[in-house]
Amino acid sequence: MPHPVTDDPEYDLAVIGAGPAGLAGAVAAAELGLSVALLDASSQPGGQFYRHPAPALGATRPEALHHDWATFTALRRRLADSTATLLAGHHVWTVVRAEARDLWDVHAVTGADGDRDRPVRVRARAVLLATGAYERHLPFPGWTVPGVVGAGGAQAMLKSGLVLPGLRASPAGARPGAGARVVVAGSGPLLLAVAATLAAAGARVPAVVEASGYLGYARHPRTLAANPHKVAEAARHGAALLRHGVRLRTRSAVTRVHGSDRVEAVTVSRLDRDWRPVRGSGRRIACDALAVGFGLVPQLDLATGLGCATRRARDGSHLLDLDAQQETSVPGIWAAGETGGIGGVELALTEGELAGRAIAARLGGRAAAGGSGRGRALRRRRARMRAFAAVMAAVHAPGAGWSRWLDDTTDVCRCEEVGAGRIREAATAFGARDARTVKLLTRAGMGWCQGRMCGTAVACLAAEGREQGPPPAPERRPLAVPVRLDALAALTGTAASDPGEPEEHAAGEDSTGG
Repeated sequence: MPHPVTDDPEYDLAVIGAGPAGLAGAVAAAELGLSVALLDASSQPGGQFYRHPAPALGATRPEALHHDWATFTALRRRLADSTATLLAGHHVWTVVRAEARDLWDVHAVTGADGDRDRPVRVRARAVLLATGAYERHLPFPGWTVPGVVGAGGAQAMLKSGLVLPGLRASPAGARPGAGARVVVAGSGPLLLAVAATLAAAGARVPAVVEASGYLGYARHPRTLAANPHKVAEAARHGAALLRHGVRLRTRSAVTRVHGSDRVEAVTVSRLDRDWRPVRGSGRRIACDALAVGFGLVPQLDLATGLGCATRRARDGSHLLDLDAQQETSVPGIWAAGETGGIGGVELALTEGELAGRAIAARLGGRAAAGGSGRGRALRRRRARMRAFAAVMAAVHAPGAGWSRWLDDTTDVCRCEEVGAGRIREAATAFGARDARTVKLLTRAGMGWCQGRMCGTAVACLAAEGREQGPPPAPERRPLAVPVRLDALAALTGTAASDPGEPEEHAAGEDSTGG
């Protein structure tokens, strides 16, 4: 059961992230005899997928927002029955080698926004990174108008706050936003789930606008046949959209938002195969809000800070390079879930359990967990779902022509208000060849989100019109989340040194995280 934090507690395993992968990994390791600390920034476990209303909201049926709520409740019950320690409200900002070389120091700040006074350090013999992913955003004129939210963000608003996007006034007693017209746009299977959830909760969804198509899946019949649950899930969402009269528009994108102080309408344009808008194809759709997202990007800040090796996915994102037991290139650091590629909740649960079992075997001096019957079954399941994830990444990979949506005045970096014209100027006039150089010249990516909103777009604009060499590795940062200087000053050890490189490497980084 969770218990109060003591100074520098020591565990066999520290799991960072209490989403599906982290929960599965922590439970598996604890049930095999390890002492486990499960750290998460949220006040309750579940991650983004199992996000649910706070008890104070009095939701009577949170399971209505999930199609496999029983899986989560079972995991939560097993966690409570285990010896694992849940450390909620812990924002992990770095992981480094402890002075004792067989231990890792996990540094965190606590509170709803990491704003409490006392920093926390947890020591562990092994670390499992289950940090999940964040949404990929591609800008377009008007995307900063109030009422434009991320597709996953719209779903999170409903799951955790029981509200829908849209600024229309609601009748007394009605759910805030109920009846609002919400266009769902972008690319990827998440759009279908978001649209179905919003429609079931009372929103009117005039259209789902998918920049890619779905025919690409048909080119991989064996992969589809090996993953019938994915086909069934898509059919379930499709049936829900039909039931609510939602129109699906493929090979199309929202290329402009209309409105000043709120969303009033969007322009939807047809796209060619390279995602360039077809001239004269724009059609205006009246709406109150836009939920838009172009898939998910693995959250690798902690992993790249540790020096873990990455590889390039077919959709252009970077993934952790993991071995058969989910271990990274840095011995003692494992990862599971979206860090190894976007594949959905069932894959995350599978990889989390596999990693937890592998870590327990390693620390217990036993043979690899993959040799058991359960381990072999997990690895077969992982292989099937990873194959589907690769197909999904290829089908919904953004086309290079999306930047034709932009004019030079379109803000790309919302935090620092850096427009597309300034980024293009940095590339063409000053020779910037990557997102980091653009950041140094324009401040794009230096804001509060640290490039999570604009990083993909900045990198694409910097690469326009020139031959591409090998893509750069993800940027390494000493700080994964904002940390107050007094929290840094309170540390007794060297927290920002790299586990495998001299300390002067870390000293040369931008200590603000920018």
